[in-house]
Amino acid sequence: MRGNPGDISHDSILLTRGEPTPRVYLLLHGLTASPRQFSEFGRLLFERGATVSIPRLPRHGLTDRLTTELEGLSVEELREFARASTAYAQTLGRRLTVVGFSVGGLLTAWIGQNIPVDRATAVAPFLGPAWLPTGLIGRVARATLMMPNRFLWWNPFLRERQMPAHGYPRFPTHAIAQAITLGQELLAQARRSAPAARDVQIVLNANEAAVNNTAAAELAALWSAHEGGRIVLHRLTGLPPSHDIIEPLRSPQVARDVYAALLDLVER
Repeated sequence: MRGNPGDISHDSILLTRGEPTPRVYLLLHGLTASPRQFSEFGRLLFERGATVSIPRLPRHGLTDRLTTELEGLSVEELREFARASTAYAQTLGRRLTVVGFSVGGLLTAWIGQNIPVDRATAVAPFLGPAWLPTGLIGRVARATLMMPNRFLWWNPFLRERQMPAHGYPRFPTHAIAQAITLGQELLAQARRSAPAARDVQIVLNANEAAVNNTAAAELAALWSAHEGGRIVLHRLTGLPPSHDIIEPLRSPQVARDVYAALLDLVER
């Protein structure tokens, strides 16, 4: 196995003034990224007087970008990470808003379902790939976990040369399947009960290229079928066909536009 689990180059970020604040934000990055994916947005929130916690997802942020550490990611690890990160953030101030992107968006939605935070804002939550019909997502994930794990490049042309440097350039198929498994669990929970969070928001790119917007809309509909709470499904228009709309090192103008929309949503 390549990579040393203790050899971390991009660790968690905490922006604090040393005392509890009225508002706290927990920002959860995407699969193969690191806390730096949310660092610029976190600074915007900190400048507005909030405390900001950006934890490192399990098995992420290692110095060796070609590490195989991520192949061991499990549903149990993701759940425990979500619980522990939320519990810590709740000690930092009075009102906690969780914002997550992609797999971080999935974890944000899971937190919104299971933990009574003030607000959960899931941006492009990963509940399955865009190309796969929603009825097949769970079956494909189960089949994937029965097959040998494979590492695939996000960009097969640039391979290890692709940026940003704070993330891994490839992903394991089993990690994707584990995330989908958690997403299927979340959908089942949403059928049975309302979210624990007071306010839940799902934010989608209308021109999403990678994650399944239909599955995310289904989650919002399941939540809305229950009484209580506030459920908002917000579609961002005018963005290019893309997935990573958070990382400023990929597309600075897209990230700035999305930050403006997110600030409006999370500060309401």
